Amino acid sequence: MRSYLTSLAAIAASIPFIDAHGYVSGIVVGGKWQSGWNPSYQYSSTAPAVAGWTTTVTDNGFVTPADYAGPDIICHKGATAAPTSVAVAAGSTIGLEWTVWPDSHKGPVLDYLASCPGDDCTSVDKSALEFFKIDAGGYINSTGNGGSWASDQLIANNNTWTLTIPSNLKPGGYVLRHEIIALHSAGSTDGAQNYPQCINLKVTGSGTVLPTDTVKGTALYKATDPGILINIYQTLTSYTIPGPAIPSALKAAAKRGMAFVA
Repeated sequence: MRSYLTSLAAIAASIPFIDAHGYVSGIVVGGKWQSGWNPSYQYSSTAPAVAGWTTTVTDNGFVTPADYAGPDIICHKGATAAPTSVAVAAGSTIGLEWTVWPDSHKGPVLDYLASCPGDDCTSVDKSALEFFKIDAGGYINSTGNGGSWASDQLIANNNTWTLTIPSNLKPGGYVLRHEIIALHSAGSTDGAQNYPQCINLKVTGSGTVLPTDTVKGTALYKATDPGILINIYQTLTSYTIPGPAIPSALKAAAKRGMAFVA
């Protein structure tokens, strides 16, 4: 797989998406690496079957608050369901490897799950997915220009975000919605930049919890949310992480894979 990615490098060099600020290039479960969706795959006649959702991202790679009510905020621009899934046991961790993330693009990192009807995520209607949050990191402290954020911890961890699947989660097929929200321009209306990434998971285990307090992807955020419309270059004493809270039934089991202060 890695050799396949290398062979696509020459194609990528002449395609506009290389200016994108980032995407999940690799998924690590149980020490095993799998490729995420690489934007260059859309230019290949024989794209590999990966668990990362297909997108049509060819520009700067983000979704703005103006599109929060539209389908692109769910799993990114033009996203369609992946043809396969990553198997992961409840209670274990997943490492999500991003391409190089710029340290100027500070902001929260969030993770959601949505249960797939019939446990089949390969043909699911993204607009029908109901998400619940399992992990979120936000503002840490005021060190440096714009402060220190969860995105900085991702960078420090070799551009990798590690999360834990709640140990009491009911087995089945889920769509993992992983996201960085860059806030460097969020002091102005429509200035936040959302980078949602979706990955199909097959969760195993003996858990019994499946939250019912869920939200569709198009209802996760509003453009005026305090964690979306914010000047991060002021002195911050707190930060409201966007989106719904982690369901109470999962909080005890939602152990974070990375150390940070939300």
